Amino acid sequence: MNLAELLILAVGLSMDAFAVSICKGLSMPKSTFKKCCIVGLYFGIFQAGMPLIGYFLGVQFKEYITSIDHWIAFILLGIIGINMIREALSKEQECCNDSLDMKSMLVLAVATSIDALAIGVTFAFLSVDIIPAVSFIGIVTFACSFIGVKIGNIFGARYKSKAELAGGIILILMGTKILLEHLGVF
Repeated sequence: MNLAELLILAVGLSMDAFAVSICKGLSMPKSTFKKCCIVGLYFGIFQAGMPLIGYFLGVQFKEYITSIDHWIAFILLGIIGINMIREALSKEQECCNDSLDMKSMLVLAVATSIDALAIGVTFAFLSVDIIPAVSFIGIVTFACSFIGVKIGNIFGARYKSKAELAGGIILILMGTKILLEHLGVF
């Protein structure tokens, strides 16, 4: 996986955190640098940690399923992408508050990074150099979350569903690319 592909994947993965960050910023009377950093750190750390956990789980099973790893990557990325698109198109409004306490931020960080666990499993099958990859994902997520709080505080919820939709499409396209490359189409 080259740097451009990793960047696209990192941006796609960070869109859930970006959308929740917009919501957080929307609910804040004022978004300070400290508040943006707190949100960014929670989401960035969890978005980096989950693929690392998934990678170590995937490495345990890699030798048994290498013949179908491209299908697994395609299916996992497709499911995650479809789920993000479904959430983006849903008329259901999510409730957000401006609380940055550990309990509420942990719940949000885990919820937005569960899909990254599956990406980590995919990384194991693709033999990705994991430490630079998860570090990059964490940094991109931190930046997107930081910016999301600011955007939410300034512009409101206008971009939340668009971010989730874009993230879902990116993940589906990445999964399709992995499958097509393995099948020899590219």
